[in-house]
Amino acid sequence: MKPYNSNAVATVAAAFALILPTASDAEAAQRSARLDVSAIAEYVYPENGVKRPARMLFEATGATYLTLADGGKKIVRHDTATGKELETVFDASHTRESSISAVEDFTLSPDGTKLLIQTEGEAIYRRSFKAPYYVFEIKRNILRPLSKQFAMQRAPLFSPDGRMVAFVVDNNIYIKKIDYDSEVQVTTDGQINAVINGVPDWVYEEEFSTASSMTWAPDNSMLCFLRYDESAVPTYDMTLYKGWCHPNDAYALYPGTFSYKYPVAGEPNSKVTVHSYDVETRKTKEVKFSDPAIEYIPRIEYGATDAQLMVVTLNRAQNRMELYRVNPKTTVVKSVLVEQSKAWLDPVVYENLSFTPDGFMLLSERSGWSHLYKYTYEGQMVRQVTTGNYDVTAYYGEDLRGNIYYQSEPAGDTSTNPAAALDRVVCSIDRQGKKIEALGASTGWNSAKFTPGMQYALLDHSDAQTPNVYTLVNAKGKTLRTLEDNAAYASRYAAAAKKEFITIPCGNTVLNAYIIRPANMSAMKQYPVIMWQYSGPGSQEVVNRWGMDWERYAADEGFVVVCVDPHGTAGRGAEFKNVVYKQLGRHETADQIAAARWIAQQPWADPARIGICGWSYGGYETLMAATAGDSPFAAAVAIAPVTSWRLYDTIYAERYMLTPGENEEGYNESAPLSRASSLECPLLIMAGTLDDNVHPANTIDFVGELQKHHRYADMMLFPAMNHSIRDCDARAVVYSRMMRFFADNL
Repeated sequence: MKPYNSNAVATVAAAFALILPTASDAEAAQRSARLDVSAIAEYVYPENGVKRPARMLFEATGATYLTLADGGKKIVRHDTATGKELETVFDASHTRESSISAVEDFTLSPDGTKLLIQTEGEAIYRRSFKAPYYVFEIKRNILRPLSKQFAMQRAPLFSPDGRMVAFVVDNNIYIKKIDYDSEVQVTTDGQINAVINGVPDWVYEEEFSTASSMTWAPDNSMLCFLRYDESAVPTYDMTLYKGWCHPNDAYALYPGTFSYKYPVAGEPNSKVTVHSYDVETRKTKEVKFSDPAIEYIPRIEYGATDAQLMVVTLNRAQNRMELYRVNPKTTVVKSVLVEQSKAWLDPVVYENLSFTPDGFMLLSERSGWSHLYKYTYEGQMVRQVTTGNYDVTAYYGEDLRGNIYYQSEPAGDTSTNPAAALDRVVCSIDRQGKKIEALGASTGWNSAKFTPGMQYALLDHSDAQTPNVYTLVNAKGKTLRTLEDNAAYASRYAAAAKKEFITIPCGNTVLNAYIIRPANMSAMKQYPVIMWQYSGPGSQEVVNRWGMDWERYAADEGFVVVCVDPHGTAGRGAEFKNVVYKQLGRHETADQIAAARWIAQQPWADPARIGICGWSYGGYETLMAATAGDSPFAAAVAIAPVTSWRLYDTIYAERYMLTPGENEEGYNESAPLSRASSLECPLLIMAGTLDDNVHPANTIDFVGELQKHHRYADMMLFPAMNHSIRDCDARAVVYSRMMRFFADNL
């Protein structure tokens, strides 16, 4: 036996001390791995939301409205002008034939005699869901399931006379005939991942902002609908994990697979066709169009008569819209309007088309600014309603006197006064084109919901320093009552850091920006800066509107937060916006870098500690800015980012970039994937594993490219969560991790 060597033991012990943590070290490491979400949770979803009035469903005259009451157990009628409760229309504890515990949502039949009651639903995509529905006959107090065959239905739609309801189950359309308590099957070819009738496919729902593709004739004789043949669209498979938020034990040991049709840029879309169903004869006809360039049909809606089915069509490049008037009984088609653009047609053009008894209202950027134009159903322009170097952003309607109500930027010239783009006002204009004073405030962010007939409006006003105030006004703008002033909410956040608006020079123009500073900033100190942005085409983050989010917490922690709206964003006319056409990321990145360099020159900023972050398109732009050859950023955080537009859907990607075959160079230069080798700053990237919008493959492919070039990123995945990553305090986890990352790297 060799003698015991105390020196050798001491040497080995010393060596292990270098690689093994002590008990106190392990405790410190454990503490550092924890995220304290309690502090930031006060500032982010769901704790950050203002209090809103209960949903008011206005009845036909506008003189009364319905609301949910008693925790969803009752639906109550109120007088609009006074808010006085008039009567209980529905009481879940006193219904005949059927019973439910509570109402989640409801709609009123056009004739006012029935309610369509929705109970707890099940989400499908961003806007779509299915749920058990019931029809409630108000006078008879009878509650019956909408369908006897199916437990859940999608997109139910009352006929104008309230005697029928069309709905979708398993991609087929059915009609419930309430008088006879019977159901008629309209289509039979519906098949998952092949044919859809009456509701949109994934890409239509996401990018055309719709959850229904059906419309009833004014005389109740016909139901018209879109049919989506998505059989040629490539299938996308996503892995299903158990998850920790609403865990699904079915995937605890073996992950599952969710498959759906998702057309990436350049791939086939659904073949969409228009069909009419005759209720009496039960015959279905297809409406055919001769133009082979029609790729999309984003909307169908009836005009004033049963012979005026208005069909909106787009070419694949989405720079040409043609509006058709169709007689669904004869299937005769007539073109009534063509709207074109040198870049893309903003979705506001077709999403805000409004059909009235005497024609339709179009919101068009043909002058370089978004304005209202009134047309007859023959396609003749009656007049241009609004003019000027500012954008009209919403159309609300026309009253019996011919006054037209809309939302816009304050009248002026936002090309010479960019600050005017920060506000929105609710305005009206008479038949002679005389603008009437704004309803409600003339500054801040104002929007409205009008009653039928336009006698009253529910106004929503806020500004950067004032949370939302909801008031009911009459048509002249006189306040009748305040529905919610959020006084308690305002008091709760009274000490939060304030948002200030600035402009930042950029070439021969200036960019709108806001800044949130720590309280009691010292003139003798330089602060780390976080640049938050979205930057997507047609978006606008820098607005004079209330918003409470993680940025206020960041200011409390000693960071300065700056947000900049680059070229491509909204509010400053079509020329400023459309410059990004076919080259996404180029101008936005140049602008964010120019803004960062300007910030670095300010006495309050530490030029060596400027970071950038963003979500979705903002995550994409974060990666573009961080991988630029002259990037000034010391750290970056990208959440749910697109990393190549080749990986994103046809409608969005091609709207701005055309197809990869038409714009190969543009796709290459706009892809963070092709620039991964240029990343020099620390990067944190986060994504949900069930993000059906920006697939997690974007994140995984980018991380792979970093590895190929001997680089790395910190990565955090959220199992079984979608693009919003928001339930179960997950949003607080996202921002807590982001703040920890910036604290460590700035």
